[in-house]
Order: sequence, then C-alpha cells, then structure tokens
Amino acid sequence: MQAKRRTRLLKTLNSLFGRRRSLPPELQAGKDVVEAIDAGGVPLNPVRINQIARNLGLEVATSAPVEQTVERLRAAVERGTQALAAQAAANENKQTGGRK
Repeated sequence: MQAKRRTRLLKTLNSLFGRRRSLPPELQAGKDVVEAIDAGGVPLNPVRINQIARNLGLEVATSAPVEQTVERLRAAVERGTQALAAQAAANENKQTGGRK
C-alpha cells in the first residue's frame, strides 16, 4: 500500500514539476516568430518567414504578402501546439489506464 502511494505521489510531482516537453524545432521556430511579431517586432526577412511556414507544411507562394503568411503561420502554430497537447493528454490517459 505504501509503495503504491509513493509511486502515485512521484508521478503527480513529476507531472507538475518535471521537465516540460520541448516543441519540435519547426514548431518552436514558428512560435518564436509569432511571439516576436506579437511583441511588436516587424518581420524584416520575408524569405525566412516563408521558409518557416514551409517547414510547418504550408504552401507559400513567393509573391504572397508577408502579413498573409504570418496569419497562416500563426494558425499552423496554434494547430500544432493543440495537437501536441492532445497527444500528451492521450499518452497520460493511456499511462493511467483512463483513471484519474
């Protein structure tokens, strides 16, 4: 009984204070760009923005306006982070066997 309680306590503490899972590099780059723009930055290099968007699987025309690409990039980053959160929740649910 004591061992089960200790194991459950360690799992709970690890989930609260353990290492945060890092994002894939493509998603992290997109998130960094979006956060920089939200903080008041101006995207100076449209080629870099387009490359980050392409790395996330978006098709971007070279003649596309940067503002449009940034909005699509923002949506792709949001979808990616939601997908990772759902995947983490599913893995957590799988590990606990559906019990809380």
